[in-house]
Amino acid sequence: MAFADRIDRLNAAIGRTVAWACLVVVLVQFAVVVMRYVFGAGSIWLTETIIYGHAAVLMLAAAWTLREGGHVRVDIVYADAGPRRRALVDLCGALFLLLPFMLVLLWFALPYVGRSWSIMETSRETSGLPGVYLLKTLIPLFAVLMALQGISQAIRAAYVLQTPSAAR
Repeated sequence: MAFADRIDRLNAAIGRTVAWACLVVVLVQFAVVVMRYVFGAGSIWLTETIIYGHAAVLMLAAAWTLREGGHVRVDIVYADAGPRRRALVDLCGALFLLLPFMLVLLWFALPYVGRSWSIMETSRETSGLPGVYLLKTLIPLFAVLMALQGISQAIRAAYVLQTPSAAR
């Protein structure tokens, strides 16, 4: 359980930190709108900053959201289930769905991100942001953080299934 606690703390810290990017995204979006409609000027750099901010929030906070139970869940089996059945669903979901999908995502993302880093990929736009390789790095980070949270879920579910008193 100590390992699961460390994973949970890591994802919570990353999630809380990245949540502040929402404020940055809103402020930058406001600035883009004011620039466009008040001053008649646009900025590709600021527009791409919004995209990077959204990507950071969604990709890096997803594991924290999973930890907090914020992802959409089909409640056909889960809603009326007791703690042991919920633990079984969580364990099977983590082992047979989440972890394999994250491993496949990581398998395909690493060469893709590696190529981007090897050429230090930049925006296609002339005045765009230079660090597209950093944006693409969010993909394997997402997969690793989600896989770690899946491992944490599996550990906690296995504990509930092994310990009769933990299910209460």
